[in-house]
Amino acid sequence: WDYNWDFRQPSSLVKPNSPDEDLEKRKSATRRTLYLIRHGQYELDKQHDKEKILTELGRQQAECTGKHLAKLGVKYSDLVISTMTRANETGEIILKQLNETGMEVLNENFEIEKTDLLREGHPIDSVPSSSRFKPDSWEFTDGARIEAAFRKYFHRAHYSQKEDSYEIVVCHANVIRYLVCRASQNPPEGWLRMSLANGSITEVVLEPNGKVSISGIGDKGHMPINKITFT
Repeated sequence: WDYNWDFRQPSSLVKPNSPDEDLEKRKSATRRTLYLIRHGQYELDKQHDKEKILTELGRQQAECTGKHLAKLGVKYSDLVISTMTRANETGEIILKQLNETGMEVLNENFEIEKTDLLREGHPIDSVPSSSRFKPDSWEFTDGARIEAAFRKYFHRAHYSQKEDSYEIVVCHANVIRYLVCRASQNPPEGWLRMSLANGSITEVVLEPNGKVSISGIGDKGHMPINKITFT
């Protein structure tokens, strides 16, 4: 296991031969938990992104996910959303559910960010290859962007962070699967070996010492069985 996978080990943040007290000051002491949410079902037969809105079922899936997140008993510090229409709509529905819960589930410094880095794409050629998945070679230019998303959002807490944080990230199946492979230090080429339901939740815990744990990959237990889809 590479404990310095995020380049935030204290020794990477100070000059060589720095005194021990400088290293201590740069040790992370808190945990970051990321909830990776796949968007709800959307209109697959449309051509342009703006037309690929959530179906009625997709909106219900997002509501189920938002209600579940509101019941976890944590306060969220950030909501990060892909700029694609289906993810943006899912994020807005989740936020609405969090606001309507009647409980304090948002941190006082809660922030919303919308980013192109998390847009859907083809991160890397998959191993083994799939007869059902045959993208053109040019489509893998998305890989550098998705890798940039990993480097931006996946890292241990800054050493100045005083409390554990809980963050929601709403994006897409290919992106989430790649991020999970990278975070777990498994070959990223294995991203297509996982399947994620619409509105599913993948929980990633980033420990202050550089360890990473992943639970409930594509968890859909909060979703009624008649609302589960994989489109």
